[in-house]
Amino acid sequence: MPLRLIFMGTPDFAVPTLVEIAGAGHEIAAVYTRAPKPAGRGMDLQDTPVAREAKRLGLPVLTPKTLRTDAAQAEFAAHGADAAVVVAYGLILPKPVLEAVPLGCFNLHASLLPRWRGAAPINRAVMAGDAESGVTVMKMDEGLDTGGMAMMERIAIGPDMTAGELHDRLAAIGGDLMHRALGALERGSLQVVPQPEAGVTYAEKLDKNETRIDWSRPAAEVHNHIRGLSPFPGAWFEMPGDKGPVRVKVLRSTLASGTGAPGTVLDDNLTIACGDGALRILDLQRAGKQPMKAVEFLRGTPLARGTALL
Repeated sequence: MPLRLIFMGTPDFAVPTLVEIAGAGHEIAAVYTRAPKPAGRGMDLQDTPVAREAKRLGLPVLTPKTLRTDAAQAEFAAHGADAAVVVAYGLILPKPVLEAVPLGCFNLHASLLPRWRGAAPINRAVMAGDAESGVTVMKMDEGLDTGGMAMMERIAIGPDMTAGELHDRLAAIGGDLMHRALGALERGSLQVVPQPEAGVTYAEKLDKNETRIDWSRPAAEVHNHIRGLSPFPGAWFEMPGDKGPVRVKVLRSTLASGTGAPGTVLDDNLTIACGDGALRILDLQRAGKQPMKAVEFLRGTPLARGTALL
């Protein structure tokens, strides 16, 4: 018998899961998401990606600012749901909410728990040079991504894969994984096991102060830093300009051969020396301009060999 569910999510990452469980025939009593925010040139209020998809599916959308009030908790319980599905929602679920659904609240987390608990698991996995990542369906408790694990799916992180590419892969895989987990929950066969005590790491929220490229680091670390922050918020450097330094965001790179003073342009293909080794910039974006390939960038902005990037 299909489950009666509450779905809770906000960004693009959560949309495939909402689509999967709606397509599976489960009854979605309500969709919880963050409130609309001003965006664009006109700063008009814009719905979250989950809100837009929920409205397309004809589902009721709720945008409470908090779930800590008695009124919010009573409203949540009044939906009479069997379980809740949570994907990058953005609000803390207090104990009364966690206990309001008899089968529990199940979170789709974008890492191989217990590695990379916390806010930015996809970025941190790439920035750390991890060889694999994945998604975990976890039964939530009051801790920070500490609940028991129900299902997990692993994928390899390619040597040049960006956080954006990993995000899209995990979003699709996660939707299917949650679909399977709910099927098992519906049949009464879903098993939840505690997370291992060993291997716990935390994925701290990204800070703008860590986005500048440090060319003195080894090339492999600089490369991981670039792809782990691509496409957003983006790792950046400054190059000399007629009116002072110009900021450039690097969107894609690959390891290359070469040596030189860190930050030095080594050839006509945007190969840049690092503290140990070198990398080649493939895609980049000058401040205020559109993203472009390195070859296109160099047509309009030649960077001579020996140029020092800041």
